[in-house]
Amino acid sequence: MKVRVDPQRCQGHTLCAMAAPEVFELSDFDGHASVITDPVPEGMESQVRDARSSCPEQAIAEED
Repeated sequence: MKVRVDPQRCQGHTLCAMAAPEVFELSDFDGHASVITDPVPEGMESQVRDARSSCPEQAIAEED
C-alpha cells in the first residue's frame, strides 16, 4: 500500500501523525504532514486508514 498527503489540502491538524506516527510526520516549518515511509510497512495499513478517515481536510489518499 502507498499513501500520499496533498500539501494543498493539509492544514496540520496532526491527527494522521497521532494515528500512524511511523508513517506520517509533521513539518517543523509549517506543521503540514508528509509521508516518511513508502510503501506503508506491513501491519500498518489499519492505522493509515484510520488516519485517512480522521483527516478533516481529506488530504490523505491511499494508492495501491
